[in-house]
Amino acid sequence: MTFYVYMLINNQNNKIISYVGWTNNLKQRILKHNSGTGAKFTRGRKWKLIYYSTFNTKREAMRAEYKLKNDKNKRQSVLRNFLKK
Repeated sequence: MTFYVYMLINNQNNKIISYVGWTNNLKQRILKHNSGTGAKFTRGRKWKLIYYSTFNTKREAMRAEYKLKNDKNKRQSVLRNFLKK
């Protein structure tokens, strides 16, 4: 089974908000976030996928998610790379 770590952004009122999570079904998870049935933090906003990475185990994905969530420099780097496009 493949696991994913992903980063979503929402640009509301000219303020960029990001969200990091992990899942084993990326398409379904993003649909849940955008339909209001995902994580409580993501409800009421429209999200855009800007980054994802794949992992072979749930444990690896959870570790990578933790690192991305808590490393502001890494998170900003992902965001800057997206905004350059």
